[in-house]
Amino acid sequence: MRQLTIDLPDRLLLNLAPWRTAPTWRIAFSGGLDSTVLLHLLAQLAKKHSLPELKAIHIHHGLQAAADAWPEHCQRVCDALGVSLEVIHVQVQPGASLERAAREARYGAFVEATETNELLLTAQHRDDQAETLLFRLLRGAGVRGLSAIPSQRPLGRGFLLRPLLDVSRAELEAYAVEHQLNWIEDPSNADQQFSRNYLRQQIFPALTQRWPQAVTTIARSAAHLSEAQGLLDDLAEIDLVSAASVSEFDWLGVPSLEMAALEKLSAARQRNALSHWLAPLTRMPDSDHWSGWENLRDAVTDARPIWRLADGELHRANGRIWWLSGHWLNLPEPAPLWPDPSVALLLPDNGRLTFSGTIPAGVLSVRYRQGGEIMHLPGRGHRDLKRLLNESGLPLFARGRLPLLFSNEQLLAVANLRGLDGSAGGNGLLRWQPAINDQGLS
Repeated sequence: MRQLTIDLPDRLLLNLAPWRTAPTWRIAFSGGLDSTVLLHLLAQLAKKHSLPELKAIHIHHGLQAAADAWPEHCQRVCDALGVSLEVIHVQVQPGASLERAAREARYGAFVEATETNELLLTAQHRDDQAETLLFRLLRGAGVRGLSAIPSQRPLGRGFLLRPLLDVSRAELEAYAVEHQLNWIEDPSNADQQFSRNYLRQQIFPALTQRWPQAVTTIARSAAHLSEAQGLLDDLAEIDLVSAASVSEFDWLGVPSLEMAALEKLSAARQRNALSHWLAPLTRMPDSDHWSGWENLRDAVTDARPIWRLADGELHRANGRIWWLSGHWLNLPEPAPLWPDPSVALLLPDNGRLTFSGTIPAGVLSVRYRQGGEIMHLPGRGHRDLKRLLNESGLPLFARGRLPLLFSNEQLLAVANLRGLDGSAGGNGLLRWQPAINDQGLS
């Protein structure tokens, strides 16, 4: 047993070497075996090496009565090791998958707790990696999904690191026994209605009885697939270079790609490029639901196709596809009066408006398009706003949020559109800075 664990601290320290300059290492501490071993290892290493400050974080999901006693247990462990502990209570949203909902709540809390450049350490190990690959294989995942658990990734303002992915569950158990550690046994881990528990308790014992190295070899396959996904990501970056061309409406702050550049690619490369581009923005559909992309891509020119995804919508307009989420999916709240245009106006859920030049007379207000608006243009007379917007080429999705400046009932200026923004008369300029979407955890 000792032979198994003798080099574990050194291996952990080696995996953490690139992160020694982080201001803080936060340990996700459930109180279970894996996180208890990780916390103990780090606390012991901190006695011999100069490490960043260690802080533990325990997420209380409130899903079972037994969990109410876990924060107290975690506090005793942390006190004994001289590590501070933060306990965070989260609300798990009901849904089809309790496991997924709990995970989303947990990682949402991790994002909030992790400060700039801090490191969050979690204790997933080699057996978890193998279970994840098999679980996703049974769900029909592609290369990205079969890459299983990444060893590191950005997390909010900091980073997530899993330094035990090359360590087996047996090694962690041996270490815990050797150091006489106490840990929590989660009663839900025995419930085989959860797919991972079934794999762990029924499938993997049978696999390892026939193939003793099954866990190691499956985890190795995950590493190969992760490398393959890296190559696919490189290809996506190459394919996106031309598609990510500059648009005259980049000031909207809406991510977009040029449709013609995507249409030059094969169907497989289109899906690969789009998956890479959308990955930070939304959860992606399985292969059966990519027909939404084909419908959007193949729609006639004057159509207004929309591909609805988990966290937003993909629109096609002006020869481009546009990613809309958050406030872009709703009409803005009514704008207030603007008694002093020399001071920027904050629009409810719609950014910021400024006016430079001679302040117009009358009662000034900001409104949004309702239909039927008429605008007087020097040298052109009265023009219908709908026709003017068509001439400008502004994408349809943006027209309902575009601020319009009125004096009494007269439309004076349309923000940001050349010739309509007040500059034609030479007396003023209306500028709108749209609100920036916060995409959150995808």
